Amino acid sequence: MSTHFGGRTLARSQALQLLFQAEANGRAVIEVLDGEYALSEGPLDDYARRLALGADEVRPDLDAVISMRARGWSLSRLNAVDRNLLRLALYEMLLVDDVDVPITIDECVELAKAYGTDESSRFVNGVLGRVADDLEAGVDVVAAAREAARTRAAERDEAPADEAPAPADGVAEA
Repeated sequence: MSTHFGGRTLARSQALQLLFQAEANGRAVIEVLDGEYALSEGPLDDYARRLALGADEVRPDLDAVISMRARGWSLSRLNAVDRNLLRLALYEMLLVDDVDVPITIDECVELAKAYGTDESSRFVNGVLGRVADDLEAGVDVVAAAREAARTRAAERDEAPADEAPAPADGVAEA
């Protein structure tokens, strides 16, 4: 792909690439950074490093938010680009104070268009839009996601042995 990004868009692209490589190799981002890694454009931007390390550090919370807001899609069913792009965007939306939420969403939708499937940009926009609505309404999205995960786990534990829990997979409503 010959897409060229600059500034913070390049940093987000690099962070996405680091998160993707870490997940693909079953490693933490810090381990990827300590070894050899590939970037489509370099050198590594400091903001990219901050985003990738930060998102990796709070990945369980980010994954809980994704699971709560990616209607009808389990985390494992998402393609790796979308999953890691959502992690990156949510980290920036929730924990980076100097970037406005609409800018993060717009930038990540553009990255989804560049790196994802034909449906990625719409899907990413839908998930991030739902989270943005929650944030605007004053919802603690991480706490809500943790509670939703506990509820799902309790429902699975209570399902009779001959009755499997309903699958979390379905058609995306992004």
